[in-house]
Amino acid sequence: MPDLHLSGDAAADRFLSADSLALLIGMVLDQQIPLEWAFGGPWRLKERLGGRWDVGEIAAMDPDELGKAFAERPALHRFPGSNAKRVQALAQIIVDEYDGHAESVWKTASSGEELYRRVKALPGFGEQKARIFIALLGKQLGVQPPGWAEAAGPYGQPGTLMSVADITGPETLAEVRDYKRAKKAAAKAAAEEPTPVT
Repeated sequence: MPDLHLSGDAAADRFLSADSLALLIGMVLDQQIPLEWAFGGPWRLKERLGGRWDVGEIAAMDPDELGKAFAERPALHRFPGSNAKRVQALAQIIVDEYDGHAESVWKTASSGEELYRRVKALPGFGEQKARIFIALLGKQLGVQPPGWAEAAGPYGQPGTLMSVADITGPETLAEVRDYKRAKKAAAKAAAEEPTPVT
Protein backbone atom coordinates (compact mmCIF):
# COMPACT_ATOMS: atom_id res chain seq x y z
CA MET A 1 0.00 0.00 0.00
CA PRO A 2 1.35 3.45 -0.83
CA ASP A 3 2.02 5.89 2.01
CA LEU A 4 0.60 9.19 0.79
CA HIS A 5 0.96 12.48 2.70
CA LEU A 6 -1.31 14.94 0.91
CA SER A 7 -3.98 16.09 3.38
CA GLY A 8 -2.03 16.81 6.56
CA ASP A 9 -4.44 14.50 8.41
CA ALA A 10 -3.28 10.96 9.27
CA ALA A 11 -6.72 9.31 8.90
CA ALA A 12 -7.46 11.08 5.61
CA ASP A 13 -4.03 10.16 4.24
CA ARG A 14 -4.49 6.49 5.20
CA PHE A 15 -7.82 6.54 3.36
CA LEU A 16 -6.24 8.07 0.24
CA SER A 17 -3.44 5.49 0.39
CA ALA A 18 -5.81 2.54 0.74
CA ASP A 19 -8.73 3.52 -1.49
CA SER A 20 -8.37 4.27 -5.21
CA LEU A 21 -11.74 6.01 -5.48
CA ALA A 22 -10.81 8.32 -2.60
CA LEU A 23 -7.57 9.24 -4.36
CA LEU A 24 -9.40 10.02 -7.61
CA ILE A 25 -11.98 12.14 -5.80
CA GLY A 26 -9.25 14.03 -3.94
CA MET A 27 -7.64 14.80 -7.27
CA VAL A 28 -10.96 16.03 -8.70
CA LEU A 29 -11.38 18.39 -5.72
CA ASP A 30 -7.82 19.74 -6.00
CA GLN A 31 -8.69 22.95 -7.77
CA GLN A 32 -9.19 26.48 -6.44
CA ILE A 33 -8.89 25.34 -2.80
CA PRO A 34 -5.90 24.42 -0.59
CA LEU A 35 -4.68 20.96 -1.57
CA GLU A 36 -4.85 19.70 2.04
CA TRP A 37 -8.58 20.49 2.11
CA ALA A 38 -9.06 18.86 -1.30
CA PHE A 39 -7.33 15.61 -0.36
CA GLY A 40 -9.02 15.52 3.03
CA GLY A 41 -12.35 15.79 1.23
CA PRO A 42 -12.91 12.08 0.52
CA TRP A 43 -12.50 11.19 4.22
CA ARG A 44 -14.91 13.94 5.26
CA LEU A 45 -17.36 12.87 2.54
CA LYS A 46 -17.29 9.28 3.81
CA GLU A 47 -18.06 10.53 7.32
CA ARG A 48 -20.95 12.65 6.00
CA LEU A 49 -22.34 9.61 4.18
CA GLY A 50 -22.52 7.77 7.49
CA GLY A 51 -19.43 5.69 6.78
CA ARG A 52 -20.89 4.28 3.55
CA TRP A 53 -18.32 4.20 0.77
CA ASP A 54 -19.40 2.26 -2.26
CA VAL A 55 -18.88 3.54 -5.78
CA GLY A 56 -22.20 2.08 -6.96
CA GLU A 57 -24.07 3.77 -4.11
CA ILE A 58 -22.43 7.13 -4.83
CA ALA A 59 -23.30 6.80 -8.52
CA ALA A 60 -26.92 5.94 -7.71
CA MET A 61 -27.45 8.48 -4.91
CA ASP A 62 -30.08 11.18 -5.10
CA PRO A 63 -28.01 14.09 -6.50
CA ASP A 64 -29.59 16.47 -3.97
CA GLU A 65 -28.51 14.23 -1.08
CA LEU A 66 -24.93 14.11 -2.37
CA GLY A 67 -25.02 17.85 -2.96
CA LYS A 68 -26.08 18.41 0.66
CA ALA A 69 -23.17 16.29 1.89
CA PHE A 70 -20.80 18.49 -0.12
CA ALA A 71 -22.42 21.75 1.00
CA GLU A 72 -22.66 20.91 4.72
CA ARG A 73 -20.44 23.35 6.62
CA PRO A 74 -17.56 23.46 6.29
CA ALA A 75 -18.23 22.81 2.60
CA LEU A 76 -15.99 20.26 0.89
CA HIS A 77 -15.20 22.78 -1.86
CA ARG A 78 -15.68 26.44 -2.78
CA PHE A 79 -18.12 25.14 -5.40
CA PRO A 80 -19.86 22.23 -3.65
CA GLY A 81 -22.70 21.78 -6.14
CA SER A 82 -20.62 21.45 -9.29
CA ASN A 83 -18.08 19.22 -7.56
CA ALA A 84 -20.78 16.92 -6.18
CA LYS A 85 -21.97 16.49 -9.78
CA ARG A 86 -18.41 15.80 -10.98
CA VAL A 87 -17.86 13.19 -8.27
CA GLN A 88 -21.15 11.47 -9.06
CA ALA A 89 -20.32 11.44 -12.78
CA LEU A 90 -16.89 10.00 -11.94
CA ALA A 91 -18.49 7.25 -9.86
CA GLN A 92 -20.87 6.41 -12.72
CA ILE A 93 -17.96 6.06 -15.17
CA ILE A 94 -16.13 3.76 -12.73
CA VAL A 95 -19.27 1.62 -12.49
CA ASP A 96 -20.02 1.59 -16.22
CA GLU A 97 -16.54 1.35 -17.73
CA TYR A 98 -14.36 -0.20 -15.01
CA ASP A 99 -16.74 -2.68 -13.35
CA GLY A 100 -16.81 -0.62 -10.16
CA HIS A 101 -13.02 -0.77 -9.60
CA ALA A 102 -11.41 2.69 -9.62
CA GLU A 103 -7.88 1.24 -9.73
CA SER A 104 -8.70 -0.42 -13.07
CA VAL A 105 -8.38 3.04 -14.64
CA TRP A 106 -4.62 2.65 -14.28
CA LYS A 107 -3.96 -1.02 -13.51
CA THR A 108 -5.23 -2.19 -16.91
CA ALA A 109 -3.68 0.58 -19.01
CA SER A 110 -1.07 -0.93 -21.33
CA SER A 111 0.83 2.31 -22.03
CA GLY A 112 1.34 5.82 -20.75
CA GLU A 113 -0.59 7.13 -23.72
CA GLU A 114 -3.58 4.92 -22.94
CA LEU A 115 -3.39 5.92 -19.27
CA TYR A 116 -3.37 9.59 -20.24
CA ARG A 117 -6.44 9.14 -22.48
CA ARG A 118 -8.32 7.32 -19.72
CA VAL A 119 -7.52 9.83 -16.98
CA LYS A 120 -8.19 12.87 -19.17
CA ALA A 121 -11.63 11.44 -20.03
CA LEU A 122 -12.68 11.50 -16.36
CA PRO A 123 -14.81 14.41 -15.05
CA GLY A 124 -12.70 17.18 -13.55
CA PHE A 125 -9.45 16.16 -15.28
CA GLY A 126 -8.02 18.56 -17.85
CA GLU A 127 -4.70 18.05 -19.61
CA GLN A 128 -2.49 19.37 -16.81
CA LYS A 129 -4.32 17.56 -14.01
CA ALA A 130 -4.24 14.29 -15.98
CA ARG A 131 -0.45 14.61 -16.37
CA ILE A 132 0.01 15.43 -12.68
CA PHE A 133 -2.09 12.41 -11.67
CA ILE A 134 -0.06 10.12 -13.94
CA ALA A 135 3.10 11.50 -12.30
CA LEU A 136 1.61 10.79 -8.85
CA LEU A 137 0.75 7.24 -9.90
CA GLY A 138 4.21 6.66 -11.33
CA LYS A 139 6.28 8.29 -8.60
CA GLN A 140 4.38 7.21 -5.50
CA LEU A 141 2.21 4.22 -6.44
CA GLY A 142 4.61 2.40 -8.77
CA VAL A 143 2.18 2.56 -11.70
CA GLN A 144 4.65 2.75 -14.58
CA PRO A 145 3.33 1.38 -17.88
CA PRO A 146 5.66 1.97 -20.85
CA GLY A 147 5.78 5.69 -21.63
CA TRP A 148 4.26 6.84 -18.34
CA ALA A 149 6.92 9.49 -17.70
CA GLU A 150 6.44 10.96 -21.18
CA ALA A 151 2.66 10.98 -20.62
CA ALA A 152 3.21 12.83 -17.34
CA GLY A 153 5.20 15.54 -19.15
CA PRO A 154 7.44 17.71 -16.96
CA TYR A 155 5.68 16.40 -13.82
CA GLY A 156 7.07 12.92 -14.46
CA GLN A 157 10.71 14.00 -14.37
CA PRO A 158 12.73 12.74 -11.37
CA GLY A 159 13.78 15.23 -8.73
CA THR A 160 11.11 17.83 -9.49
CA LEU A 161 9.09 19.71 -6.86
CA MET A 162 6.25 20.94 -9.04
CA SER A 163 3.02 19.22 -8.01
CA VAL A 164 1.22 16.83 -5.64
CA ALA A 165 3.16 14.04 -7.35
CA ASP A 166 6.26 15.27 -5.49
CA ILE A 167 4.74 15.77 -2.02
CA THR A 168 5.93 13.17 0.47
CA GLY A 169 5.65 15.18 3.69
CA PRO A 170 5.62 18.72 5.16
CA GLU A 171 9.03 19.69 3.74
CA THR A 172 8.24 18.77 0.15
CA LEU A 173 4.79 20.35 0.52
CA ALA A 174 6.48 23.65 1.43
CA GLU A 175 8.89 23.32 -1.50
CA VAL A 176 6.08 22.62 -3.98
CA ARG A 177 4.21 25.63 -2.58
CA ASP A 178 7.33 27.80 -3.07
CA TYR A 179 7.63 26.60 -6.68
CA LYS A 180 3.98 27.39 -7.42
CA ARG A 181 4.25 30.80 -5.76
CA ALA A 182 7.32 31.68 -7.81
CA LYS A 183 5.67 30.50 -11.02
CA LYS A 184 2.56 32.56 -10.31
CA ALA A 185 4.65 35.65 -9.54
CA ALA A 186 6.63 35.22 -12.76
CA ALA A 187 3.43 34.89 -14.80
CA LYS A 188 1.99 38.01 -13.14
CA ALA A 189 5.18 39.99 -13.79
CA ALA A 190 5.18 38.90 -17.45
CA ALA A 191 1.53 39.95 -17.83
CA GLU A 192 2.24 43.38 -16.33
CA GLU A 193 5.30 44.04 -18.47
CA PRO A 194 4.56 46.93 -20.81
CA THR A 195 4.39 46.14 -24.50
CA PRO A 196 7.27 47.86 -26.30
CA VAL A 197 6.21 50.60 -28.68
CA THR A 198 7.45 50.00 -32.23
